[in-house]
Amino acid sequence: MKKSAAVLLGCVLVTGCGSGSTTEPGGKVTININGQPPQTQAFDRKVFDEDVAEFEKQNQDIDLVPHEGFMDPKTFSAKLAGGQLEDVFYVYFTDPAALIARKQAADLTDYVKDVPHYGDLKQELKDVFTVDGKVYGLPTANYTMGLLYSRTNFTKAGLDPDQPPKTWDEVRAAAKKLKDAGVTGFAEYSKSNQGGWHFTTWMKSVGGDIARKDGDTYKADFNNDKGKEVLRRLKEMRWDDNSMGEKQLLEIGDVQNMMGAGQLGMYLAAPDNVAAIVNQFKGEYDDYGLAAIPGRQGTLLGGEGYMINPKATPDKIKAGLKWIQWKYLNPDRLEQNLQKYKDRGQPVGLPIPPIADIWTGEPRKKQEELKGKYATMPVRNFQAYVDGSEQTKGSLEPPQAQQVYAILDSVVQATLTNKDADHAALLKDAETKVNAVLAQVK
Repeated sequence: MKKSAAVLLGCVLVTGCGSGSTTEPGGKVTININGQPPQTQAFDRKVFDEDVAEFEKQNQDIDLVPHEGFMDPKTFSAKLAGGQLEDVFYVYFTDPAALIARKQAADLTDYVKDVPHYGDLKQELKDVFTVDGKVYGLPTANYTMGLLYSRTNFTKAGLDPDQPPKTWDEVRAAAKKLKDAGVTGFAEYSKSNQGGWHFTTWMKSVGGDIARKDGDTYKADFNNDKGKEVLRRLKEMRWDDNSMGEKQLLEIGDVQNMMGAGQLGMYLAAPDNVAAIVNQFKGEYDDYGLAAIPGRQGTLLGGEGYMINPKATPDKIKAGLKWIQWKYLNPDRLEQNLQKYKDRGQPVGLPIPPIADIWTGEPRKKQEELKGKYATMPVRNFQAYVDGSEQTKGSLEPPQAQQVYAILDSVVQATLTNKDADHAALLKDAETKVNAVLAQVK
């Protein structure tokens, strides 16, 4: 994919890499896209650039101008106002609601009917980008939280690694056996906003939540029996059973390191943690299993997708949607992508891109068949997660999530470091502080 100096200069001087110009000479539609991985991510960057070149070859009326980077809420509005926002831009699932409310994304309702396989996407993912029946984006990948465990340590503790815990009572019982076998039974994050993040996951797993909509505003929704249940269960494993170990104030890198070193039995995680443990902490795929969230009353849903600049012309919208569908939402390219990953020594088998868990119906059936065909790891180790996720409703993070998580960190920290912590007082104090944060949501 080669761009002429004239095209690139025009992008900077005329449109600022946004949506001012509609076509190039010769009738081409030029669109600026972000989401290009940095060069430090060599494999992902190479795949992205190869896909851009292949797409342009197949669609010679469309010219793509890639940009590194993703969504930065701190600079988004300024980029849009200054004409610097790309035509097609990446978002996390926590972004669309605010962007739609501020009219900072194009209305795609009249266009998505022409997007192949749109009807086969999971409805809960499409709902992230839908308000009052109008569609403003497309989901391209998602995750839900589950239970990651060491199959090796399960066997060592006399537990069946093919029958992971399905309830929190079973988690507690397994954690005690793992402790008796000489490893930390269960680990939990409690700093860097990660304790609040996982407290949110716990709340959803027992049928609760962190915030609820109350008219036009949000209110904290964890100072109740569900919140007390979560803290009670943490206290039981930490203090009554001592199955969480003495070392606390952990964050994700600490826990992944423990798992990679064979010192841990279980923790809450999304599927990408398995790859991180293998790649960064010298683990082996055969050693790990992934199950659905204990309790299965709900789980935390996250993910990513793409939206389109509200200033984009109809031609740019059509071209942008064509790129998004071809690149990210294309069952017809799945086998080609899996072959490429396998041939280049990349892991295949986890429910993460290029096998994003976004499909229903025939595309999902086809994806599961191809995943088994090209797998480089024992996919059965993760099947409990895939099957359980289908039966468990996922829901999004609360508004102002990071500020809320920072407050809830202290609740988890106190529970794990003070045997006599007053759970009711902790939840009440956090409720007051979280309500102050939620009052800022417009």
